[in-house]
Amino acid sequence: MTIRNLIKFLFNSLLLGGIITGILGFLIRWNEFQPYFTEVKIGAILSTFIWLVGVGLIFAVVSQVGFFAYLFIHQFGLGIFRSISLWNAVQLVLIVFVLFDLIYFRFQAFAGEGESILPYVGLAIFLLVAALIVAFFKAKTTNRTTFVSALFFMVVVTILEWLPVLRVNEVSWVYLMIFPLIACNAYLILMLPKYNKLSAEERERKSSQKNNVQTDHKKQTKKASR
Repeated sequence: MTIRNLIKFLFNSLLLGGIITGILGFLIRWNEFQPYFTEVKIGAILSTFIWLVGVGLIFAVVSQVGFFAYLFIHQFGLGIFRSISLWNAVQLVLIVFVLFDLIYFRFQAFAGEGESILPYVGLAIFLLVAALIVAFFKAKTTNRTTFVSALFFMVVVTILEWLPVLRVNEVSWVYLMIFPLIACNAYLILMLPKYNKLSAEERERKSSQKNNVQTDHKKQTKKASR
């Protein structure tokens, strides 16, 4: 990928994370921020929005770090197992294991006496459904072999990125972080081929222009020698 397209790719991801967190932050933490609207505190609303956007930028950076780590892990896994089908099988096992951990260990650590496990299961199902949708579009726009890898990234890597707030288990932060993470991760995994294609076309144009310049220079040199 060319530097220009890489910057666009990462900047758009940052913008997406910032905007989503800035908007959803008011909805998710409405009980806390409602007085700003009922009392029409414009300054407080703007400053809070800017703060939420800043938090969203941090979430987007976490997403980008996880994405590049995933690219390394994916190539490393392919190198070890030397078979896309075997590597996909390993990824599926890891997906099941991590989803089980997300439900079971959070329930064991944070559930109160008599509390149902359903909210913990529901959160995992929500993430899995979002991951399946993204993986479906990834496979549709590229090829079927990318489905499991995209699913692995959207489930396993997203949960790893989510761990700091999962450990604290502050409900508002749990939901505040997961939505921008899913959006940014989906953007990164789905839009990577587009920017790779744009970079390839840009290199071809530059190569063609360079060849044309060299051809024109040769023609001018021949004319001058005559």
